[in-house]
Amino acid sequence: MQILKNIFVGFLVSFIGSIPLGYLNIVGFEVFQKFGLNETIFYLLGVIIIEFFVIYFTLLFANQLIANEKLIKFIEGFSIVFMFLLAYGFYSNATTATSSQSVLEKYVGYSPFVVGIVLSSLNFIQLPFWTSWNLYLLNEKYIVISKSKKYFYVFGTVFGTFFGMLVLILSLNYIAIEFEYFELFLFRFILPIVFVGLGLLQGFKFYKKYNK
Repeated sequence: MQILKNIFVGFLVSFIGSIPLGYLNIVGFEVFQKFGLNETIFYLLGVIIIEFFVIYFTLLFANQLIANEKLIKFIEGFSIVFMFLLAYGFYSNATTATSSQSVLEKYVGYSPFVVGIVLSSLNFIQLPFWTSWNLYLLNEKYIVISKSKKYFYVFGTVFGTFFGMLVLILSLNYIAIEFEYFELFLFRFILPIVFVGLGLLQGFKFYKKYNK
């Protein structure tokens, strides 16, 4: 019973956490448009391979990572800057209707699987995200990680990320088909606003957390 609970809790947290717009989802959306479903699946597999190791090690060392305030502060601060860089990158590249593909252009020489691995490795925000969540779930006894039970939790989380990202990618593609100019507005206006908003929100939380 605990094994099923580990899988369900991991899947639920990861599925919901992967739904908000992020650069991994956006590149996945472009991979789907350019190469189709099969290559998108390989891209997502590349993403979750890195996430598997991130979740596994943050699960084992959650208490130690939380105790290392300097490391967490640096990662959180860098993720704020990263949000604003993403906002600027999307806005500056989307100057024409066709330039929205520029996000993927630098990676077209590589397989989507490799692209997924590289971009997931650069997703720094997942370290404090999973450290905090794993510590919370352990303290509240929602999950048990004795013996092999931790692997069921980790596999539940990566499957949650896989299906959550796939649902969002397919949804974005459907909207892009239904609304002719959606893709242009997505890259030039919607995404920059989203990332600026996320940067401001994280900046506010950062200020409250470290300026008590």
